[in-house]
Amino acid sequence: MSWIVSLLVLSGLIFFHELGHFTVARLMGVYVEVFSIGFGKRLFTFRAFNTEWSISAIPLGGYVKMKGQDDADPTKKSYDSDSYNSKTPLQKILILLAGPAANFILAFLLYFIIALGNPQVLAPVVGTVVKDSPAYVAGLESNDTIMSINGKKITTWKEMAEMIAAAKGTVALKVDRNGYIKFIKLEPKLQDAKNMYGEDVKRKMIGISAAGVMHEQKLDFTDKLKYATDQTLFASTLIFTGLKKLIMGDVPASEMGGVISIVKLTSDATAVGWMSVLFFAGLISVNLGVLNLLPIPALDGGHIMFNLYEMLFRREPSEKVVINLTIAGWVILFGLMGLGIFNDINRLVG
Repeated sequence: MSWIVSLLVLSGLIFFHELGHFTVARLMGVYVEVFSIGFGKRLFTFRAFNTEWSISAIPLGGYVKMKGQDDADPTKKSYDSDSYNSKTPLQKILILLAGPAANFILAFLLYFIIALGNPQVLAPVVGTVVKDSPAYVAGLESNDTIMSINGKKITTWKEMAEMIAAAKGTVALKVDRNGYIKFIKLEPKLQDAKNMYGEDVKRKMIGISAAGVMHEQKLDFTDKLKYATDQTLFASTLIFTGLKKLIMGDVPASEMGGVISIVKLTSDATAVGWMSVLFFAGLISVNLGVLNLLPIPALDGGHIMFNLYEMLFRREPSEKVVINLTIAGWVILFGLMGLGIFNDINRLVG
């Protein structure tokens, strides 16, 4: 059942992406011939809104086929008034941006729904205290709840960790120990740690781990909007930074995952609960938006690049150049997909 949910989530995210293209294309007067979820043999087809809607056999993406646009053969063009090619570069860029924009909007809505349910967060409750660490020497104990740092109230483990990492010199902790208030002073030490990308970093720490206690975040409407905005921006930054590190070689290519990883992780999230599914769906939605903006021909970003060229130089790029770059784009795209699936299989076998 969880695998079915995974495929439905992935298909839903692809649907919203393509719906963004479809909506803006229609607003610009472009005739959309086909709207497909998946590739390959069509399993189910119907006609509505003067467009053929299909569900195809390979659920690894989707597409809207606009009149005058064919990635498989860039030479097939039409300059009729209702074709994609008859539109100005700016209009075409808006059509292309609409897909990724739909993914970012969807992610925001998913995170807002999570906020409406008052999401669970890790409480600043101490689990293990490392021997001879600043926390150990200062007298912090397991099950202590850190209430404030330097007079500033904290309610989550993340807030506490960020304040300690940014601390300069000694910090004053207000601690709840079995209903009794304790005031403890200590100085964080710069220690070796790993960041979320598995890189070695130096970070100020005090030598404690979380007890794993969760509590609800009580958010008013403004906080809910802020939560959704922050999560969407964080997910975008996370993916951009990850891509940059992958390209620069800071993160090994073996860390890259493919569609199998996406389905498995969504399946795992399903077992935890609906909030986990929504959270992971939001992350994948942002991922789809970001990846489609990459300047690779055959992706939205590649087409945007061609249209920017036309805007700047007042002429379309050479047909030969477009064809060669499109072929190269497909090679890169299939190469990355192949690498992701290869890594997925290695992880599953391992």
